[in-house]
Amino acid sequence: MATSAHLLIVYLPGVDMGFASRITASALPIAYAACVSAQDAPSRYNLQPPVTGIATEIYSMHTLMLIICLVIFVGVFGVMFWSVIHHRKSRGAVAANFHENTAVEIAWTVVPILILLGMAWPATKTVIAMKDTSSPDITIKATGYQWKWGYDYLQGEGEGIRFLSNASTPREQIEGKAEKGAHYLLEVDNPVVVPVGKKVRVLTTAADVIHSWWVPAFGVKQDAIPGFIRDTWFRAEQEGIYRGNCAELCGKDHGFMPIEVHVVSAERYSAWVQGRLALTAAAKVDDAREWGLGELVERGRVVFEANCAACHQADGKGLPPAFPALDGSPLVQGDKAAQIDLVLKGKQGTAMMAFGAQLSDADLAAVITYTRNAWSNVSGEAVQPAEVAAGRGN
Repeated sequence: MATSAHLLIVYLPGVDMGFASRITASALPIAYAACVSAQDAPSRYNLQPPVTGIATEIYSMHTLMLIICLVIFVGVFGVMFWSVIHHRKSRGAVAANFHENTAVEIAWTVVPILILLGMAWPATKTVIAMKDTSSPDITIKATGYQWKWGYDYLQGEGEGIRFLSNASTPREQIEGKAEKGAHYLLEVDNPVVVPVGKKVRVLTTAADVIHSWWVPAFGVKQDAIPGFIRDTWFRAEQEGIYRGNCAELCGKDHGFMPIEVHVVSAERYSAWVQGRLALTAAAKVDDAREWGLGELVERGRVVFEANCAACHQADGKGLPPAFPALDGSPLVQGDKAAQIDLVLKGKQGTAMMAFGAQLSDADLAAVITYTRNAWSNVSGEAVQPAEVAAGRGN
């Protein structure tokens, strides 16, 4: 996962996949150069360089523990080999005959206790600091889905922003048809963006199975458990791009669930917030208007590739029996109300998850329309956002 050198990265904040075909980079006029990556060369041989106070403490403790273990190792094995060499039978050594020694008994009891206390004190101090999520500047909820992250900015500047973050590594690289990029399987379409020097509280939960939000450079790793809210925090002290991934074995596409966090200046963060809020307003307009069939199919293809292709495959053939084919499917070719209900609410006992909380009405209408008019499915029928909205109320 490490790169051999720092890379110059130009950042243009991503947009929701549903808008990708219609919004150009100029809609969000933010760009900055970052020479910091979570996969710097030193992390090949050690922990990633820390960029938060907690991560620095973890790094220091890691080094301290290794030194203590090394000293113990050298001491124990040094005495053992010295004894073997200098007290061997060929040199006429005679084993001593003694039983118990109070001083030795006390020493090998007290010394390990002191060592453990010396290790426990900084560890306990750091763990307590890791749990102190009070008084955050920004609160973000990270929801784990199979296999993507959903982010909701709940408090602070940016409140109301919501988006999904999917792996953006090209399929050609994953399938071995192209050379792997510098951030293979660690890049996303919509990164989390936070201001430098601000305390960010992250609430974690999941919609299906247990996931884990892990960014090593921040010293953050928190499980996301369905039905529970866990929390953690970080304060990045250096601008840059930092990467992580889900640290739980959450299913067949576990390796396609990366995390990407962009730490920017306060000014750039404010500009990003304004751009995202503009997109949110545009999404509401899209949910309210009538769409043409061609528009829905074009948008639906993008949404399908980002959210559905991993299971149902780009050709719609699926991976039966877990992921049924959509090409020629009686459900897709049948009553659209039944398909809307399934996509909105999922199906218990199967791998089909509920997308109602993840995607907008326009995105859902588009992807349903796409599946009904792709491959060998030619219904000529458009599903409108209003129909999806009505399905939410059923």
